[in-house]
Amino acid sequence: MKHLVFGTVSAAAIALGTLAANAAETTLRISLQLPLKSHLGQNLVLFKDQVESASNGDIAVEIYDSAQLYKDNEVPQAVGSGSIEMGVASLTRYVGDAPIVDIFYQPFLFDTEAKVRKAVAPGSPVRQPIDDAIAETGSTVLWWQAYGGAIMLSNGGQIKGPDDLKGKKVRVFGKTLGEFVEAAGGAPTIISGSEQYLAYQRGTVDVGMTGVSGVQSRKLWEVMDTITVTNNADIEFIVVVNTDFWNGLPEEHRAIIAEAARMAEDTVRDEMSNIEATAFAEAEQNGMTIYTPTEDEMAAWKAASQPVYDAFIERTGDTGRAMLEAAQSF
Repeated sequence: MKHLVFGTVSAAAIALGTLAANAAETTLRISLQLPLKSHLGQNLVLFKDQVESASNGDIAVEIYDSAQLYKDNEVPQAVGSGSIEMGVASLTRYVGDAPIVDIFYQPFLFDTEAKVRKAVAPGSPVRQPIDDAIAETGSTVLWWQAYGGAIMLSNGGQIKGPDDLKGKKVRVFGKTLGEFVEAAGGAPTIISGSEQYLAYQRGTVDVGMTGVSGVQSRKLWEVMDTITVTNNADIEFIVVVNTDFWNGLPEEHRAIIAEAARMAEDTVRDEMSNIEATAFAEAEQNGMTIYTPTEDEMAAWKAASQPVYDAFIERTGDTGRAMLEAAQSF
């Protein structure tokens, strides 16, 4: 049986995948909003190579990067409905169905790599409720992709503390990040990752929020000149597969895909520190100023953030509270 869901794709994309797809018993199409050269894209290439090798060509993997098929905010519905087999989405894109995902965007909660690793470990009291909640949307989480800490982008000066955000329009990619900006006196605007460059170039927003690897892969130094290293959130992406499609695969194919997913997750997590260091260095080489807030400035940021925690608990109830307490114990 051939496991393949058809959709609208470009002629060029079809040409690239036709030979492999025709020869394969199972074809996995993956939608990615970032460029293939990004570390998330390269992580998918690693997964693709492992799956195709281990299956001796019985499984073909096609990667549609740079939002060719779907923007980040469209991925949850596209995968959950079966319009595409797999997709990569920022974790916060699931906040409408599962408000608990925004625990990773509680300001400064996961401020060390050790805390992040404990939180994202399979079966942890922070991750497991999220994986379970996403399962209710028609998708199964295959693996988590590390994206690093959130930083702020600006032109002409640093964003040292809450006072520097007052009256500024700020690009965010989730509701809780927006609440963080509002608590500091700014005006949040949700903009997809693939639309950041134009938003900064056109002055749609004054300040950006993203991961530093995104600055590198999207060459955001061409439109912004300063990075402030706030690390106010841990940015996570997830790779999801349509659950009905997944359950319909032969057992041996599921085993091959699951093993490759575990390998891909471990690899990107282990490489994240070096990825960020390289991205910061390249940003600086391309003329950006890198600023790290002082202890007093960080204290001001944290003091302004308490309303965000209160709102999270109000939205998520006992489940959210338990997850927050577990995270605070790490």
